[in-house]
This record gives sequence, C-alpha cells and structure tokens, in this order.
Amino acid sequence: MAYELIKLLKAADQKHVLNQLSSACTSLEISKGQLHKAFEPSFDAKPIYTREFLFQKLDYIHHNPVAGKWTLCEDYTDYPHSSASYYINGIQNDLIAITDYRDCWI
Repeated sequence: MAYELIKLLKAADQKHVLNQLSSACTSLEISKGQLHKAFEPSFDAKPIYTREFLFQKLDYIHHNPVAGKWTLCEDYTDYPHSSASYYINGIQNDLIAITDYRDCWI
C-alpha cells in the first residue's frame, strides 16, 4: 500500500508531501534504502484465546515466505527458518528449537 501511495504522490507531483515522508526516515532506514516513511510503525499484539485463532496465526506466519514479494521458497514447508515443516509434516528443524503448544489449547 505504501508503494502505491508514493507512486500516486509522485504522479500528482506532491513534492512537499514526498519531502515530509522522506524526512521521516531515520538514518538507519535510509542506509537500508528506504526513501519514504508512509506509515507510523505499529505492532498489533493480539492475545490468543482459541485453538482456531492459534492455527490461523500459525498459517499466516508459515505462508509469509511464499506470499507477495517474499517468494523465498517454492513451498512454505521448505523455508529453512520456519516451523511449518514440523507442524505440517512432523519434521524437526535443525536450525530452530520448536516447542509445540498446540495440545495446550482447549
């Protein structure tokens, strides 16, 4: 969404707004190639009260490496830094320690 917003602002020649968005970037963000900061940083922590919600969040996390611009592998269970292969195929990951809490949910 941010990329589209910046594209529209450039097309509308909104230099003042683009300059404001550029000045909002920290030096670290600029060093990483970020040119504009379209949104305030946020973190939406959501408590997990149900098993269904837990599985929904696991599914979302597991599919991130193959979603959108993040095509980091062909199949989401092949991503080496993910617990997906453990949860889906029962294969323990050598790179990360996994504690399975699924059975703790009522």
